[in-house]
Order: sequence, then C-alpha cells, then structure tokens
Amino acid sequence: MHSFALIATILSITALAGLLATRLRQPMIVAFIGVGILVGPVGTGWVVADSTIELLARMGIAVLLFLVGLRLDMHLIRMTGSIAVVTGLGQVVFTAAIGYLLCIGFGMDAVAALYVGLALAFSSTIIIVKLLSDTREIEQLHGRIAVGLLIVQDLVVILVMIAVNAFGRTTDSTVAAAVAGTALKGLGLLAAIAILMKFALPWLLRQVARSQELLVLFGIAYAVSVATVTEALGFSSEVGAFLAGVSLAATPYRDALGARMVSLRDFLLLFFFLDLGAGLDVAEAAGHIPQVVMLSLFVLVGKPLIVMVIMSAKRYPIRVGFATGLPLAQISEFSLILAALGLSLGHITATTVSVITVTGLVTIGGSTYLILYSRALYQRCERWLRVFDRAGNRREEPTQTNPEVDIVLFGLGRFGRHIADQLSSTGHRVLAVDFDPQRLAANERDRVTVVFGSAEDLHFLQTLPLPQAKFVISTIALADVNTALLHGLHHYEYQGHVLMTAHTPHDAELLSRAGADLVLEPFSLAAEKADEILTRLTRNDENHTKSHDATPTEQDPAEPE
Repeated sequence: MHSFALIATILSITALAGLLATRLRQPMIVAFIGVGILVGPVGTGWVVADSTIELLARMGIAVLLFLVGLRLDMHLIRMTGSIAVVTGLGQVVFTAAIGYLLCIGFGMDAVAALYVGLALAFSSTIIIVKLLSDTREIEQLHGRIAVGLLIVQDLVVILVMIAVNAFGRTTDSTVAAAVAGTALKGLGLLAAIAILMKFALPWLLRQVARSQELLVLFGIAYAVSVATVTEALGFSSEVGAFLAGVSLAATPYRDALGARMVSLRDFLLLFFFLDLGAGLDVAEAAGHIPQVVMLSLFVLVGKPLIVMVIMSAKRYPIRVGFATGLPLAQISEFSLILAALGLSLGHITATTVSVITVTGLVTIGGSTYLILYSRALYQRCERWLRVFDRAGNRREEPTQTNPEVDIVLFGLGRFGRHIADQLSSTGHRVLAVDFDPQRLAANERDRVTVVFGSAEDLHFLQTLPLPQAKFVISTIALADVNTALLHGLHHYEYQGHVLMTAHTPHDAELLSRAGADLVLEPFSLAAEKADEILTRLTRNDENHTKSHDATPTEQDPAEPE
C-alpha cells in the first residue's frame, strides 16, 4: 500500500477504535496500542520497522517531554507541602523495590527486573489529570496531592532516563571517565540553557509571539533543536525536549504555547503507541501471562495501598489516602518510553518490553474504572482499610480550645473560606473543621477556630461543642459526606439548624429528604446573582440609549441634533 494511503487507512481505523474506547470509558492510549497490534506483524502486517512512523513517534515523545517541562509547576508542590514529595518519592522507591523482587522471583535477570520495577513505579499524568478533571476532583485535596505527586514522579523519571543514557553505553573500565564527562557536559548544557533564558529567549519570544501560528512553530523547532543537541552530547533527545520546556516555563507565553500544542502532542503520540503496539511480541507475552497477571494485580492494588500507608503515616485520613492512591493504579506512558529506551540500548529484550506493555494495557484499562467508581469502592472497603488509620492521633479537642462557638463549619475551600470570613466579620464565633493541613494553616484568624477532623467521623463529632452551636454548616459539596454528617448529627441528637451544600438539584433534594434544613447551591446562587447584575446592566443600557435617542417630534425641526 502507498505510504499516504497507508497512513490514511491507519488513521481511519484509529478513529473508529478511539470511538469504541470512549464508549467503554477507556483512555485513547489503549485504542492506539490496540490498533498498533492490529496493523503490526501480528495482524495485517501493514506496519513494520518503518522510518516514517518511527520519526513521527520520536517527534511525539519530544513534544510530550517539552510540554511536561513547560508545565512544570513547582508552586503546586510547595502548595501541597511535603506530602507530595514524601509520598511521590516513597511510592516510587517502594513500588520499584517490590516490583524488582517480584521479577527476580519470576526468574528475570537483575537488569530486566530493575527496568520492570521502575516501569511499575510511574503513573500516567495525562490519564490521571484527565479523569480527575472529568470527575471534578482535580481541585479537591486528594486531587491536588495526586497532581503534585505526579510532578515529583515526572522529575524522577527524567533523572532516571538521564542516568540510563549517561551510563548505558559505558563499560566497567570507562565508568569513572564517563561519569566525569557526563557531569561536565551536563553542566555545560545547563549553563547554555541558563544563558538562553537570561538573554536570548525573552527578546526572541516577544518577536515570535506577535503571531500565534509562529509561536507554535517556534515551540516545536526549539524543542526538537535542543533535543538534537542533547542527543549529540550523549544524552537522550527526551532530556533535551524536557529542558527546552523548562527554559520556557517561566515566560508569560507558556500557557498559550502549551494549550496550542496539546492536540499536536496527542496526534504525534498516536504514532509512538502504534509503533509500540506493532512491535509487541504477542506470542512471547502470551507465554508470560502469570507474570503479567501478578504485576497487574500489584499495580492495581499494591500501588494505592503504598500511597495510602505513606499518607496515613503522615496523619492524613484514610479516605484522602485512598482517593489519592487509587488514580495511580496504572503505569505511565513514560514507563513505555523507558522500556523502549532500554531496548534500544540493548539492556532488555523485546520480551521484557512486551511484558511491560501488556501490563500497561491491563492496568490503564482497569484503573480507569477504579477511578470512576472510587466512592463505591471506598464504601465497600472502608471497614478493612480502617486498620491503616492513624489520622485520629492528629485530632484536636475543640471543646477544650474554644467551647464558646455559635457555628460549626465543615470545609475551608473557596466557598467555605468566604462563609467563615463573612460570619466572623459579623461577630459570630466560628469553629471551622477541615482535614487539609494547608487550609488549616492558611485560615488562622480572629473569631475563627480551626481544627483538624473529618465530617464523616462519628467519633470526632462527639468532641465538637454541638450542644452550644446554633448552626452546623457544611460547605463540602459531596452528597455521601453530607449524608454521613447528617447521620452523625442525628445520632448525637443535635437540636440546631443544619445547612448543607450541593452542586446539583438531585443532591440538594437528597439532602433535604435526609434532614437538612437548608441546602445551598453555589452554582445556582451564582447564576441568579449574575442574572440580576446582567438585568440591571441591560436596563441601564436601555435607559442610556433612550436618553440619547429622542424622537423628531420632541425637537425643533430647524435645530440640528
């Protein structure tokens, strides 16, 4: 088949596979790899070792790493505190170590086991952010911690790829020289990037940004050029693309550049996953089904447990640890890139790559459903997970610190923070409860006492001065959490008024039936307020227009307007 017709056919098949994947609520990566298997040597044989597809695949990886560097947000890590760094590094170390031991038990050699262990340790930033955004959890505590944790993982995988490339081609007799040479070249590269950032890039970007199309073209050219230079220096092209992104991350053009290049990244990554799927040795992978099953179970169950245990040791509630760890129950696109890199360096065989790829397919597909049904899973597993709970040791006794309160407020997010400010400014004494340590630290103020706790914890409610509080307000817009809080308030026979928050009319009706005196709907309230403002503005505009639009009968015909 002619190359143009071949690409057209593959793209058409991929579009159909993508449609099926979206109906099954699966990430597009699964469809891409599946199409690669279909059109590869195992299937139709249309795609073999083709330089065109390989080139497009490498471009896709370069753009992916460029965007990772471009969106590197250290502020997010600082905002989530040490929990993102500790959990991210701890999860990588423990997952890689356990995965390594499992592979040694399967009879793999040490190098292959190390590659597989590292591949299991990383999770897909693209998939997790997309799914958390779809389920509206990206701004919740566990969503913010998960994103910060993923940034830490991305930095670790970049360092791993640098190390693999730097020492992958050396022998024992040249290790010392290689270390020294790599360090010198690395320092020189970083110095050159720093000089560009200081003197050349700001002026150049101002010229380029006058045209949005030229800005995108410059971004691609810059990423690929730096990637080429780093490859010539003995590093990988992936490292160069990442550094190119980092060098532009502090510029005011990064958001516009990143937004315009996302679609290009997704299109080019299609060819990487096609190439990966086409190179999958299905026969070899079929011979390692027990290993794939064990590794997949470890990723789907073990990784979330590792995250939950680490966060529990940091005194975070089990529900937060569970919700943070569950999205990580898959391996990353970087894991597949690392495997391909190991194959190109001769460190591992195609069999090892096939095992990692199939494990990736199983875990990516499985974790999607775990994220979508995370709340139901937590409710079923909660009683067994309580064994890991150490958050109780962080509880403060609010009855001892400030027994005189008028209002107990649950949740110090954006909505809750404004309500706490408004109530305290009018003279009310507020006891605010949240399980996010950063929110607690940021909300210390007069007439507002903040304590660490969970609205779902029945025993914690017993420590609150509920008999003295006239109102209990929950600004947590989760129906199951508010239902549990109402159950706890009824259990302790609370006699005051209860105000809840809901994002949908269905949840509002559910909470009203459960006993809430009033249900606040922030989106509806905001819409009503916006409607009032717009109505007032349009009326003022109409009056202004009429005052300047007098009729001819009201004027002297001989007098000009």
